[in-house]
Amino acid sequence: MTEPQPGAGAVVAIRGAVIDVSFAAGDLPAINEALQITDPDMAPVTVEVQAHLDPVTVRTIALQATSGLKRGLPVRRAGGPLQVPVGDAVLGRLLNVTGDMGDGKPALGADVPRRSIHRAPPEFRAQAGASTIFQTGIKVIDLLTPLAQGGKAAMFGGAGVGKTVLVMELINAMVAGYQGISVFAGVGERSREGHEMLQDMTHAGVLDRTVLVYGQMNEPPGARWRVPMTALAISEYFRDEQHKNVLLLIDNVFRFVQAGAEVSGLLGRLPSRVGYQPTLASEVAALQERIASVGGAAVTAIEAVYVPADDFTDPAVMTIAAHVDSMVVLSRAMAADGMYPAIDPITSSSILLDPLVLGADHVQVANDVRRAIERYREMQDVIALLGMEELGRDDRQIVERARRLQRFLTQPFTVTEAFTGLPGRSVPVADTIAGCKAILAGECDDWDESSLYMIGNLQEGRDKEQAARASAQKGAA
Repeated sequence: MTEPQPGAGAVVAIRGAVIDVSFAAGDLPAINEALQITDPDMAPVTVEVQAHLDPVTVRTIALQATSGLKRGLPVRRAGGPLQVPVGDAVLGRLLNVTGDMGDGKPALGADVPRRSIHRAPPEFRAQAGASTIFQTGIKVIDLLTPLAQGGKAAMFGGAGVGKTVLVMELINAMVAGYQGISVFAGVGERSREGHEMLQDMTHAGVLDRTVLVYGQMNEPPGARWRVPMTALAISEYFRDEQHKNVLLLIDNVFRFVQAGAEVSGLLGRLPSRVGYQPTLASEVAALQERIASVGGAAVTAIEAVYVPADDFTDPAVMTIAAHVDSMVVLSRAMAADGMYPAIDPITSSSILLDPLVLGADHVQVANDVRRAIERYREMQDVIALLGMEELGRDDRQIVERARRLQRFLTQPFTVTEAFTGLPGRSVPVADTIAGCKAILAGECDDWDESSLYMIGNLQEGRDKEQAARASAQKGAA
């Protein structure tokens, strides 16, 4: 094998996604620097330096498929971390981790600005606090777990309880009222989901204000590991250079952690708790701490987080939860009961639920709703064993109102219209508070529970109840 030229290297070993590259002594690239392996018979492969093995060899992780590579291929240094295209040119486009287009449209020109995917988070003194509510039109979120403009919200849930549907609905809900830029990062997504997202965005007419960045399931772990960083680099450019608000949607953060664990294993690091990488906390922090409000413009993050085996004590879940402002917890039991969105009103929380931020009225109603539902859950075992008849009058009243509150907090979604046949609803927070107040005050005690299920505001339930009564009277006559 020929001695590598100064500034250039050569491949010395290939083990799947792990590639060792040799350089001239004393000329090693830095950690996180991007390298390109060139072969006249195939497209260049981008790799990222992860370790210095000795004075002449570095160990890298591939960000693209490595099939067809062989030892001795020349390696070119990029001179720094991976640079991806940013700015107006990427709006309406679908990119991969290295910034290449994946939508079949023409490639970007050479004059498009580029930014490094690795950046330090903004200084603490430069960051602005998140205290403005980000209204979604989803009753249970706006009432009990309000999202913060410039904050981080996470949807925690096991498999099949509705995380992706909820993220999709939030995208839909914000199309009308949100005038900023949306950046969607699909981490370990199925190709079907990416295709559907592209079609939905096109039909909704919002693709021109959206950037889609994907690292799919079939790609190497390095690609899935670095895809959120690519999306962040694009978001930071719009925030810092164009002073625009950015909505960053990540589905799924757990797969980012999972890809990091795969990379860690490939690099030969000893695993930590439950088999996760020893660098779990610092990797999650490197991602989450870059999401912030700076200079009047904000990056607001909404993240889906898979909870393995519904175990909320999992180290990855707990590490991610430590960074978020609003925790939206999805419950399998509620999903089984048909209470969609299956958001658990007891375990979900938000730092914005404060009288100084939302007003005393909102917080009082939210606490009363939680208290009623919690009391109902405490008595469920008694009800299952002895029946409602054995409860005292006050307890029975609380249980009946809690059941009505649970049904009132369900809502048909725009993204599920094709499956449910119900048009989606967006409810202002004032209507949600008024409806919950009325139920807590006993205005709906003589209503049928089904009149409050899958509706928008309380007036819709009132109309439904009146129609049901008229139909019953007609049938009796």
